[in-house]
Amino acid sequence: MLFEIKKFLESYKTFKRKNAEHENLLRAFNEDFEKYNSMASIGQVASKEFFYPCLFDKTRETLIEPIYFYQDTWAFERILLKKPYQHVDIGSHHKFVAFLSKITNLSMVDIRPLSLEMASINFIKGDILHLPYENETVDSLSSLCVIEHIGLGRYGDEIDPSGSEKAFNEINRILRVGANFYMSVPIEEINKVYFNAHRAFNEEYLLKTLLYNYQVEDRKYIYSTKFSDQKASGFGVGCYHLIKTN
Repeated sequence: MLFEIKKFLESYKTFKRKNAEHENLLRAFNEDFEKYNSMASIGQVASKEFFYPCLFDKTRETLIEPIYFYQDTWAFERILLKKPYQHVDIGSHHKFVAFLSKITNLSMVDIRPLSLEMASINFIKGDILHLPYENETVDSLSSLCVIEHIGLGRYGDEIDPSGSEKAFNEINRILRVGANFYMSVPIEEINKVYFNAHRAFNEEYLLKTLLYNYQVEDRKYIYSTKFSDQKASGFGVGCYHLIKTN
């Protein structure tokens, strides 16, 4: 009971703080509106009829989500250096895929179709556990922040406690020896399941058990807002450029 009361009080304080912040933002908006119209000529006057408040954009710096910012640019650069004639992506962020499609012949496999079409993206509706490729036929493949979700139902996939392991096996099935594989997953000291968001992997289990037949060409780590060559403790994201060896 005491725990529930404490949680309620914390939630109430958060609500009051955010409500006060919103009131300050709205007050600043109204002040800017009045100031603008006091300076405007007849043809420049802003009408309340066309109000379009962007209350949360007046920030001291441009706020960026660090994981996609770092991992997508890292993978894009690695793939650009390799210059593959054809590349397959499985479920990565649509912006990463869109830019990548401008530098290589790209096929994107995902269980959900994109809501917009782009001529340079060959979209294939498919399942990472049943990829539409023959054995050992793919030379270049990426899957960023995807495999940790498989089997948790978050994106409409079937519940499967071994979903991530099966996904790695299926990717391994279609990659040729010598193929380049670019991937990222959450990492921690021990394997964890954050149901139904994602899993986190112990790096030794990831590289020596699940990906034992790959060599690491490059690896980077994201911890909070830092992008580093050095692995640290706690929750992070590991970015790996791997080459299939056998």
